[in-house]
Amino acid sequence: MSHSPERCRGPVPFGATGRRAFLQAGLAGFGTLSLPGLFKLRARAAEPATAASERKAVIMVWQPGGLSHIDSYDPKPDSGSEYAGPFQPIATRVPGLRFTELLPRQAALADKLVVLRSMRQSAGGHPAGSMQLLSGDPDTRDKPKPKYPDWMTVSNYLLAKKGPRGNPLPAYVGINPPLEYNGPAYLGDAYNPFVVSGDPNAPTFSVPNIGLSDADEARRLDRRATLRQKLDTLDRSFDRARELGALDDFESQALGLLTDPKTKIAFDLSREPAVVRDRYGRNAWGQQLLLARRLVEAGVDVLTTSLSGPLCGRVGNWDDHAVNHHVFDAMKFRAEVYDRAVSALVEDIYQRGLDKRVLVVVTGEFGRTPKISYAPSTGAGNASAAAGTTQPGRDHWPRGFSNIWFGGGIAPGRFVGATDRRGEDSIERVCGPGDFLATIYHHLGIDYAKTFIHDFNGRPTAIVDRGKAIPELMG
Repeated sequence: MSHSPERCRGPVPFGATGRRAFLQAGLAGFGTLSLPGLFKLRARAAEPATAASERKAVIMVWQPGGLSHIDSYDPKPDSGSEYAGPFQPIATRVPGLRFTELLPRQAALADKLVVLRSMRQSAGGHPAGSMQLLSGDPDTRDKPKPKYPDWMTVSNYLLAKKGPRGNPLPAYVGINPPLEYNGPAYLGDAYNPFVVSGDPNAPTFSVPNIGLSDADEARRLDRRATLRQKLDTLDRSFDRARELGALDDFESQALGLLTDPKTKIAFDLSREPAVVRDRYGRNAWGQQLLLARRLVEAGVDVLTTSLSGPLCGRVGNWDDHAVNHHVFDAMKFRAEVYDRAVSALVEDIYQRGLDKRVLVVVTGEFGRTPKISYAPSTGAGNASAAAGTTQPGRDHWPRGFSNIWFGGGIAPGRFVGATDRRGEDSIERVCGPGDFLATIYHHLGIDYAKTFIHDFNGRPTAIVDRGKAIPELMG
């Protein structure tokens, strides 16, 4: 299945439409989490808190638009010139597993990975493909908003019902997260992520300094406590403005979370040694993944981050139609940054003893067409020739694609499933969205087979309708 590139606008850049702001921070904005609502829901739970070191966590690294599996984790060098790209396959640390030459660092760490080469779903558009993989919605039609909540908000909701976390950090954090086509649906905005947007590598990035600059600004806060500028001035600003007493108890708790020293420390990348920051890469993607590691290490349960923006190329995502990008130039353009950042995260997950508690999955909503297409470029830029220049591309392909998994207590150094000789169809150990979701829920200790949530009409709805946790990915 492929869609005409002329009709495909690609994934909407993060924050381009409908961003619900909760915090507007110096890095470009925290958003979408109703902290008072979250605290009210937590207050109803009576179970004892669980230590951060004992709670399971998941990091999802999202590739919006879809990674070309042929040019990364599932090369097909003998498929012919109409299919095979220019990149040579290279050996990895796992016998029989080859990547392309674009991923030498990950190849050297393949004994710590599981590569799932047989993912399949049935939706060919970005909205439907994202909703299908992340929420299990079987609909193949693109919709303006999701019908079902995504696994991230479901997990946030179910984990909150277990009781207090004993941790000032939010349970669910998104660092430039994939919010374009997903969300809480009938669960409500209280379970949306605490959003960090912007470039963590930018000189102006300073998450601890996100409080209020003066009392006048404090007076203009709405009763959901919209915050600006410096955390360490927040208490003084509220005290002078006499606003704190007007907030209800739960809003006060929300503000307390934002001024807690543990929260400041977790978000402070300057506490990382320079050599570590260099190892991840001094760029947005590298520092996003480093911040992700810091946050799950500090007790965040669910962390999502999207590898998008200028590091992808001209259109800011992995949607490598010929009208958007020269697909092979685009893969080369982003490969070194991507390979370095993911490899550093793999190393840290194991070296820092997080490999049993933290599961990481790197994926997009689908793959790209094994058969190369050609079309005139619609504009010059990184990884794209001048407008009108015919260049190669790959289109949408949900029938077979790859993702990688590590940590989570799973036995590493393996690959699961296979596509056919051209990479067109998954043919061995075929895994669908239900299997993907069940695997994540299993790691988080959620009984996906017996858990139902009431929808808008009060009907109990299964969090996994069809699918089982993938045995090779179960710790």
